[in-house]
Amino acid sequence: MVELHIIVFCFDRQKEALKKKLENFFPSHPDVKDIKILVAGEIAAGKSSFINSINSAFQGRISSRALVNSAAGNSHSFTQKLKGFTIRSGKKTLPFVFKDIMGLESETLAGAQIEDIINAVFGHVKESYKFNKEKVLTNEDQHYNSDPNLSDRSFCLVYDIAANIVHYIDDQLIDKLKDIRQKISDMGITQVVVMTKVDEACPLVKKDLRKMYTSKKIKEKMELCSAIIGVPLTNIFPVKNYHDEIDTDDDIDVLILKALEQIVQLADDRLENAESY
Repeated sequence: MVELHIIVFCFDRQKEALKKKLENFFPSHPDVKDIKILVAGEIAAGKSSFINSINSAFQGRISSRALVNSAAGNSHSFTQKLKGFTIRSGKKTLPFVFKDIMGLESETLAGAQIEDIINAVFGHVKESYKFNKEKVLTNEDQHYNSDPNLSDRSFCLVYDIAANIVHYIDDQLIDKLKDIRQKISDMGITQVVVMTKVDEACPLVKKDLRKMYTSKKIKEKMELCSAIIGVPLTNIFPVKNYHDEIDTDDDIDVLILKALEQIVQLADDRLENAESY
């Protein structure tokens, strides 16, 4: 059985080290002030909550800059527009921006369309564009950026997938994810999976997050996700988002920050070679 790609680390000691490393990060390309990272995924998987959790880890308080829908039974994406979120540590704005996008749905004319996600990755979709589930953005639209520069483009695509339902992902949705993966892989775009809701997938982890990397259930979920989507295990990061907490927690923060560190580094590796594609 494939071994987990992350060894058990000391949660208490790593939080401040991770924060400091990310606070001191600078993009490798001189023309890029901040690296764009696009977050996509199935509706209700926790895209916006992941962005909020990153901010919470740096702020030391629960952040809710990206709006989250908590209404029960909602079957469509709450996020309707493309919106970029900066990450702040104290008063310092860090040099990476997370782009939130409309959630994916299995039906053909529902949720974000494949072409719109691909266009967003390559910087063709302007900020605040409201996605139309029945019509993809074209170069005739005022929200289409026909000549994006490096700063407009995303250098990592993050798929948010909920660990507790990975066994039940609809085949049509899997086909959408694979289609996106294939099309942006041809251009060398880095792709990772942030596996959310791990506490709902494993009772052991729900009781103690430090059991994350010794949990057989989480390991199985990661391996299944890798097999379904095609993303290697080294690019799958299990996390718990902040949901109903009123205070931040070091164990949650370390998982979030560790995932963020890897995502930022992978995106910067791609940026460094941007002109070769």
